[in-house]
Amino acid sequence: MFRVSRLCLVASLFLAVAAAQAQSKVAIINLQKALLDTAEMKKAQAEMETRYRPRQEAIDKLQREIAEIQRNLQTNAGKLQPAAEQDMMVRAQRAQVELKRQTEDLQADVERDRNDILQRGGQRIQEVIKKVAEAQGVDVVVDSGNTLYFKPALDVTPAVTAEYDKAYPAK
Repeated sequence: MFRVSRLCLVASLFLAVAAAQAQSKVAIINLQKALLDTAEMKKAQAEMETRYRPRQEAIDKLQREIAEIQRNLQTNAGKLQPAAEQDMMVRAQRAQVELKRQTEDLQADVERDRNDILQRGGQRIQEVIKKVAEAQGVDVVVDSGNTLYFKPALDVTPAVTAEYDKAYPAK
């Protein structure tokens, strides 16, 4: 009996030492920051802003026109001929319909482009994370958004962003 308990004690000590030696190396990444801080993403954002600026300016102009018509209707309430007042109201309604259409179209186009860019970047950054993890001997990379606490030394976000910029320079 004494021999069996001694054998169990030795076996459990051996397992504890083996478990301690087999600890995994963990790294933390802020995936969103790593991707959005890349030169490619910054360039894509600037290009999108430039591409969609004229459409946004047209929407802003329509909003100003609608506001001006509404101001005129309020300022001149009771002073306008019924036909002129009706004409202004019809113009405002048409402008609002056009504003809604343009806004929805712009939002859909921006969302589609953003999703395409983020999907491509997401695939690329996965490859870069794997490369950085292997180079640093990391077993597990965890997103900081799901982590309650970590030592800053475990953060590989800057390394991943730098490696991404080397692998996929902005053109």
